[in-house]
Amino acid sequence: MVTEKEGMEENIAKLPADQVYAALGSNVRGLNQSQVAERQKKLGKNLIEEKKKKSVILIFLGNFIHLMAILLWIGGAVAFLAGMPQLGVAVWLVNVINGVFSFWQEHRAGKATDALRNMLPSYARVIRDGEEQKILAEDLIIGDIILLEEGDKISADARLIESSDLQVDQSTLTGESNPVRKIKDAVLKDDLTKAETPNLIFAGTNVAEGNGKAVVMEIGMRTEFGKIAGLTQNMKEVQSPLQKELNRLTKQISVIAISFGVFFFVAALLLVKEPMASSFIFALGMIVAFIPEGLLPTVTLSLAMAVQRMSKRNALVKKLSSVEALGSTTVICTDKTGTLTQNEMTVNHLWLADREYEVTGVGYSPKGEIMTGGKTVKASEDEDMNLLLTGAALCSNARLLPPRRRIRPLYSAWRSYRGMSWRCSRKSWD
Repeated sequence: MVTEKEGMEENIAKLPADQVYAALGSNVRGLNQSQVAERQKKLGKNLIEEKKKKSVILIFLGNFIHLMAILLWIGGAVAFLAGMPQLGVAVWLVNVINGVFSFWQEHRAGKATDALRNMLPSYARVIRDGEEQKILAEDLIIGDIILLEEGDKISADARLIESSDLQVDQSTLTGESNPVRKIKDAVLKDDLTKAETPNLIFAGTNVAEGNGKAVVMEIGMRTEFGKIAGLTQNMKEVQSPLQKELNRLTKQISVIAISFGVFFFVAALLLVKEPMASSFIFALGMIVAFIPEGLLPTVTLSLAMAVQRMSKRNALVKKLSSVEALGSTTVICTDKTGTLTQNEMTVNHLWLADREYEVTGVGYSPKGEIMTGGKTVKASEDEDMNLLLTGAALCSNARLLPPRRRIRPLYSAWRSYRGMSWRCSRKSWD
């Protein structure tokens, strides 16, 4: 079922350019100041809103109150009661250093992920009251006429009303790096997504070529870019597999330590006939001995090193525990090769009705053979294979360019550069 909002946007895409103004409450001279003020009061600013985050103080304290940290606090206190203040101080310092280090790592990564909001431009060029003006992008409102030129960042979702060889880079929305050609004409197809509709442009994208004019139809969090930003902020926090395992281990250690402490306390009283005070201190010492003080900093440092290695490869990890979750991933669902790989797909097997062939070669290199049983086969010698390959070629728009067409100009340029360099050196000698 199509909602009223979705229906309105579809109708705008189907309207001729000269009727878009009326549909969005605008005109060829743009909005006047009173219209702008009225709409901004009703719709708000063109901003990517940030969901209220947990206080930095609470985030900081959270590194000291999880189960393993609590166990270490208790272990330190028990060490003091058992007359081992040096051990107690050491355990508490381990907890403090580990908590501060974890907070700093995650806080720094969190700052980097906030860069999503900076992808939108600060200013926009619009037509208001019949004049071109440069305004803050946050002051854009539905019905504003925005002007676009090559290199501009688009500040809001809009419908094109003028276009001259306009191409837009929509990779922030689609992941495709190739610019998309945009037109001003009405689009009557019903089976297109918003990103595929050629007369619509979107916030967070860039003008790769050409110029145009468009009327704003969505701003702020109601844009496609705003919806993506909203999704990133509404993700629920769940414990990683590592956190679940550490919590389980902490509970087991606690039960074992307390059980042994009680056992040795009772044994010291009944079997050894020690005084209650010394038996109690002995039992506390046993409990402290079972607490793995080095486990938490070892895990934290290991995860931190993994985060640093991933950051060197341009992979940003917001939480340290996420590293282990990535390591335990068994299935990754993705849409196509160009998003995650080198954008290369290589055929390595051919299947006919009664036989199978192996294809050698990798990537774009024009080297490879069709083989079966260790012998090379030519398509011209097999009618069925020739038919299969012909159908595959007709269904593809891929092109194979011989290497010499690209290498020769580079080689010639290199030879020219070497000759020029040699002549310049000889001239300096003279």
